[in-house]
Amino acid sequence: MELKSETLRANLHPLAEFVWGSRATEVCAGINTLIDHWGMANDDQSHWLTQKDAMLICYGDSIFEPGQEPLKTLRRFYTHYASQAFSAVHILPCFPFSSDDGFSVEDYHQINPELGDWDDIEALAARSDIMLDAVVNHISRWSYWFRRYESGDEQYRDYFIEADPALDYSHVTRPRTHPLLTEFETAMGKRWLWTTFSEDQIDLNFANPQVFLAILDVLITYGRKGARFVRLDAIGFLWKEIGTSCIHLPQTHACIQICRLVLEKLCPNLLLITETNVPHKENISYFGNSNNEAHLVYQFPLPPLVLHAFISEKANALSAWASGLEAPKGKTTFFNFLASHDGIGLRPTEGLLSAPEKQRLVEATLRHGGKVSWKDNGDGTKSPYELNISYRDALSHPDESHEHKIKRMLAAHAILFSFQGIPAVYIHSYIGSGNDYRGVEDSNIYRRINRAQTNWKQLQDRLSNDDTLGSKIWRGISALLIVRRRHNVFSVDVPQIILDTPPAIFGLQRITPTQTFICLVNVSTRKVNLDRAYTGKDLLRGTEVEVEQLEPLEFRWLLRN
Repeated sequence: MELKSETLRANLHPLAEFVWGSRATEVCAGINTLIDHWGMANDDQSHWLTQKDAMLICYGDSIFEPGQEPLKTLRRFYTHYASQAFSAVHILPCFPFSSDDGFSVEDYHQINPELGDWDDIEALAARSDIMLDAVVNHISRWSYWFRRYESGDEQYRDYFIEADPALDYSHVTRPRTHPLLTEFETAMGKRWLWTTFSEDQIDLNFANPQVFLAILDVLITYGRKGARFVRLDAIGFLWKEIGTSCIHLPQTHACIQICRLVLEKLCPNLLLITETNVPHKENISYFGNSNNEAHLVYQFPLPPLVLHAFISEKANALSAWASGLEAPKGKTTFFNFLASHDGIGLRPTEGLLSAPEKQRLVEATLRHGGKVSWKDNGDGTKSPYELNISYRDALSHPDESHEHKIKRMLAAHAILFSFQGIPAVYIHSYIGSGNDYRGVEDSNIYRRINRAQTNWKQLQDRLSNDDTLGSKIWRGISALLIVRRRHNVFSVDVPQIILDTPPAIFGLQRITPTQTFICLVNVSTRKVNLDRAYTGKDLLRGTEVEVEQLEPLEFRWLLRN
């Protein structure tokens, strides 16, 4: 089957043959059908990212007002409280779902009616860039696809991965401690199916070309509905092969490359971001050749390493890791963050933090009121997988003063916003929320500790009162982002250099032909003398300064022409 685009014809067919062998022609025919249905983009209006880009991360109902659809409330919050600081909003899965706070999707093509509808998504997309989640490794057991499989419908017979529980699965990378396979009663009899994340999240079988084409149609839908970014959730687990780790397999990368080729023709303004909570080298493999896979990858080591710096009062590990980062090539960059709807992952610290250093983070999390989730190592042992705690409380003990909590949060975000890439801030960090203990108690789900739903009126009252902890954190983070977007030295294409500073100081420098930016952060609770004086314009105070020492938890942003 000849593809209608010359670029696709030359580049896509070999990839399809690698993944599906003799069924490659079936894939090409299906892509032609999608092109006929959606039509090629009229022109390429794609544009790259700048220092003005920053993203707010939230659920569709993170903020609610009784009697109003939450997506409308979110739009009001963005307009009144976030639009000057953020260019984009990441709406976590906003589709009908059965569990896992949205990550067990029942229908990829509908907006959860409890949140609103596609008109609400498009209305917000008219005001900001939007990122939508593509939760495509698995789908809900209550989805139409799975119900048709259970009933014996031949069309859906190969949509899921049937498995023999007697085989050896010890090589499979496990992000959870529950069994990998789950038994289901179907019209064909009992079947064991692959369920990487839970028994309610059934892994899709991408060895079936029709599954891939159905998911490709989903991605195109999101692009045509106004998404500027699509987040490929848990994408590393996409392809399964018994006897392997079943993570980051070559077929997974090839599937992403095919998606990129097609989307560049049908949705040229759409950027792909891969979510792979794994060690750094594995994570950046999803850049591909810098032109054929993800446009952005998550900077997963950043959250635990920044936290470690403040808990240990030493920036050595953070500085050493950052010194070894290669600048992204081509039109690729890092997606930098400190907190998200998930916990603070520890697996990305493999080779970066020692076992005692990780244990120190675990102990600090527990002291600060958080929880710890564990992963199955495949040999009968478990190890800490992520820290479940709000980032505000991860940084500070509950008994610590508001002043210190504010200083820690703003200093940590000063580091975040200085890094090359685009920054993202989770809504509960932005509004200064602490641990939601009620959410954990009601659900027995540790991740709910950082997923509270906030009343719109109460939030307005909190943010309008200059004396509240939440208001001071919100104003401080906003001020940093507003300053950041005014200066080209923060552009995603400007590389970074880590400065040689005393252990308690994190120092970073970014240089353009005409300007030099310097970030200095004291991660300790004591005054620290610098090895040298740093001069420049203080970007937050607007005055020329010479900095020779930093007070406890103090940071400076300096600019020299």
